[in-house]
Amino acid sequence: MPRPPWHPDRFRARLPYLERRARLVRAVRGFFDERDFLEVETPALQVSPGLEPHLMSFATELEAADGRVQRRMHLHTSPEFAMKKLLVAGAPRIYQLARVFRNREGSRLHSPEFTLLEWYRAGASYRDLMEDCRGLLQAALRATGNPVLRMGDAVADPFACWTMVGVAEAFDTWAGIDLLATMPDPAAPSAPLLAAAAAASGVRVDAGDDWETLFFRVFLERIEPNLGQGAPTILYDYPISMAALSRPRADDSRLAERFELYVCGVELANAFGELTDAARQRARFVADMDRKEALYGVRYPIDEDFLAALAHGMPESAGIALGIDRLAMLATGAERIEDVLWLPVDGGPERR
Repeated sequence: MPRPPWHPDRFRARLPYLERRARLVRAVRGFFDERDFLEVETPALQVSPGLEPHLMSFATELEAADGRVQRRMHLHTSPEFAMKKLLVAGAPRIYQLARVFRNREGSRLHSPEFTLLEWYRAGASYRDLMEDCRGLLQAALRATGNPVLRMGDAVADPFACWTMVGVAEAFDTWAGIDLLATMPDPAAPSAPLLAAAAAASGVRVDAGDDWETLFFRVFLERIEPNLGQGAPTILYDYPISMAALSRPRADDSRLAERFELYVCGVELANAFGELTDAARQRARFVADMDRKEALYGVRYPIDEDFLAALAHGMPESAGIALGIDRLAMLATGAERIEDVLWLPVDGGPERR
């Protein structure tokens, strides 16, 4: 019979990873404290859990003292909305090590409950966050004592020269696709144009595939495995249709001020030059919920308080979310996420 994760023999096997995780978390706090960031704590219980179309939340009901249901609530998938309200309130540099919750997730790299590091800088650009990432990964590696970041046989040295590649350049380099040519209308990129380019490059195309589906299929098959090999990769300037909460680039409205950090083929962080226009953000939220409803039959409420905060006036800012558990895996050489979790949510499988 499988032993539970609290069994001393099973815990003993994970303890070296967990001890290095603890040193890594101390180093993360030290990194931000040295740079005059405030550590904040925001509620995990929110009206809106986050509105990314493909993320699923956990829901509950908020009850009054007499047991009456007051409203439906969700455990947040990210502390993003709440932290941006603090930017509006006047906090200039903030970070948080937040417990976050995402339903329907569980794999070698995913857990339904995990730790997300988010930090925000008022008066900064997304390029400032790239430098933050460099210093943070170097600090994490020093704290754990490993010579390189590692995932299986792949390694990346954060002290080496990092790779910087635009999304359009990556599609051209590794898939032979002119991505921007499939975007004659950035608000409604052409699925037939991308379908033809994907088929020509040998990527499967199914009837009914929309542009985003094709984008991710090409990305996962041809591009992601090449990212973060030997040194971390910053993949920047996503198509505006995938902007999420980021603003358009001032010099090219087809692109958004968004980057992702990859290490050993693993997505580690997602960053934005933040959108501060409440009306434009509302339109994106509605479009995202329309897509979620079409794909999964559910939609989540919009956080009207967050949009009110944007309308009140959020300063020009940049923000980023980084998976601490994945960073711990990379910095310790752990094979699965439960190796760096003190107690997995569902006990996690025992491997013999």
